Amino acid sequence: QVQLVESGGGSVQAGGSLRLSCTVSGFAYPNRKFMAWFRQSPGKEREGIGGMDSSDDTSVADSVKGRFTISKDNASNTLYLQMGSLEPEDTAMYYCAARTRMCIGDSWKSTSNYDYWGRGNQVTVSS
Repeated sequence: QVQLVESGGGSVQAGGSLRLSCTVSGFAYPNRKFMAWFRQSPGKEREGIGGMDSSDDTSVADSVKGRFTISKDNASNTLYLQMGSLEPEDTAMYYCAARTRMCIGDSWKSTSNYDYWGRGNQVTVSS
């Protein structure tokens, strides 16, 4: 059974930092081709933030480039999202997702391209 479990969210003041973790079980490489982070705030569509493929190549959305970075630890099957210089606009539920196929171009941004999702973790940034 595949499980993606996010952790590390919470409340922080603007300008602060948080690190989210996504621990994966039941879905190992080489089947796990691409993993990504998404976020969704009330009334908005789920937005792709960034992802990493099985070769450790990363893609990051322009909206968070320079503030958010993605990394992973293969030993613990964990994907990380390091968030810095947080702004109130970053307030959202953050989700981890994984898929069995490689992503081409900006296809990683489409929610329909993912096979597995975590339940989400809330991040709240106050001004």
